[in-house]
Amino acid sequence: MAPAKNFIVIGLGTFGAALARRLSRNGCRVTGIDHSRERVEELKNDLYEAIIADATERDILEQLPLKETNAVIISMGEDITRSLLATLHVKELGAKQIIVKGVTAEHGKLLRSLGVDRVIFPEIEIAEDLADRVTWTNVIDLLPIDPEYSFMEVASLDSFAGKTLQELNIRQRYGVWVVGVKDSLTGKLSMLPTGDFKLGADQILLVIGKQENLKDLREPG
Repeated sequence: MAPAKNFIVIGLGTFGAALARRLSRNGCRVTGIDHSRERVEELKNDLYEAIIADATERDILEQLPLKETNAVIISMGEDITRSLLATLHVKELGAKQIIVKGVTAEHGKLLRSLGVDRVIFPEIEIAEDLADRVTWTNVIDLLPIDPEYSFMEVASLDSFAGKTLQELNIRQRYGVWVVGVKDSLTGKLSMLPTGDFKLGADQILLVIGKQENLKDLREPG
């Protein structure tokens, strides 16, 4: 069995607490830190370690195994100054992966200038994902891989039924790669289908491509 992954979550507000609990349920060792005794008390039975401390104080962070932790996740509410200060200390102390919840676009720019690995804006990301799902009802899942490319799970268009991938010429026509086909009724998955694979009704395509190309496989619900 692989050793458990270790995470440090700084800030145990709504987002930080939910994240810490889920990581813990996933079998990870989670250390949660917050200056609020009440927040820490609520999570102490869910986490590997729950600490009442001010994470903007460098000497507090120096006592944590930052270099050995898989990632440090910082979510300090709307207090941009505290978030930046904690991020600066964590970066200087050698954390190998830093993920920070952003508050504003300017905050995000400052965080990136500090060299964080990822800035997340949960409300924006959830809103955009929901908007896509209600707009394109044939899109089952969409997972960004990097700023340009994404993985998409999409219901095959009705016009594809009865045709092979070679006949459809999807790669040249749409500029995306079909890496799998799943039957939505049986759940059977065919990975890396060849050109002579014939699509039927009620099938799901697993495709990878640029955002601008993936949109051509979507259709309004």
